[in-house]
Amino acid sequence: MPESMDLDRLGTLAAVELMNGADRTAAAAVAAVAADVARAIELVAGAFAGGGRLIYVGAGTSGRLGVLDAAECPPTFSSDPEMVQGIIAGGDSAMFRAVEMAEDQVPAGAAAIDERKVGGRDVVMGIAAGGTTPFVHGALARAREVGARTIFLTCVAAFENEPVVDVVIRPLTGPEVLTGSTRLKAGTATKLVLNQITTLAMVRVGKVYENLMVDVRLNNAKLWDRGARIVAMLTGLDKESAMNRLIKADGSVKTAVVMERNHVDKLHAEELLKRCGGNLRRAIETEKCG
Repeated sequence: MPESMDLDRLGTLAAVELMNGADRTAAAAVAAVAADVARAIELVAGAFAGGGRLIYVGAGTSGRLGVLDAAECPPTFSSDPEMVQGIIAGGDSAMFRAVEMAEDQVPAGAAAIDERKVGGRDVVMGIAAGGTTPFVHGALARAREVGARTIFLTCVAAFENEPVVDVVIRPLTGPEVLTGSTRLKAGTATKLVLNQITTLAMVRVGKVYENLMVDVRLNNAKLWDRGARIVAMLTGLDKESAMNRLIKADGSVKTAVVMERNHVDKLHAEELLKRCGGNLRRAIETEKCG
């Protein structure tokens, strides 16, 4: 970008301010494609509701961001690790060290889709900041062949021979402060989009109540404390009573809340939640669960 032509001569504070200004444009670029992001969320939520998966595919920074977002879903939403997956060109080792030429292999992208046994219930989202990554193109083409829904996330204008997909998300972030380093603005925009897709798709399938992580996995003391605070907020119990209720619910925030709000024991709370598809709001409002 023209404003960073003297990057190597700028003072540290001036360089930081320059980067901050550039990063603000990444958020604006994502806001400009909100309707496309919403369409992608509906596809993903539909897949989840039907027992399908979201599978990210990318190379380099794009692949790492997909793997990162997938890894964050189980602790946040108690989702099965299979529900959101990340594929990175070059395999798991490419998360930590660049694997040369891995992204240039179209057949490898297709093979990765076959390895995951992708089918018609799944959504495959190809992430390619620069647009042209062959590995991603191969994966998207194969996903489409086997009947999966497809999404393409890129940060460049439309180009010839672009993948044929159901939804294109195109935040146009423009030139980087460090020319060609798409881990900067493009990476920031990618992370924002992925945050929105998984968070709001999980909301749509009942893994959030109000704005609370009621499906949070309680695997350390901090998260047990958070779980108890959520139970207290939703039931009016004091903190100690909420923790006791949570313990009786074997660490399930949803079960603890239903036990208290509906005045039932753990078994009946679990049965009610199952009948309501795990949706806490519907379980509390029992007349909506049939």
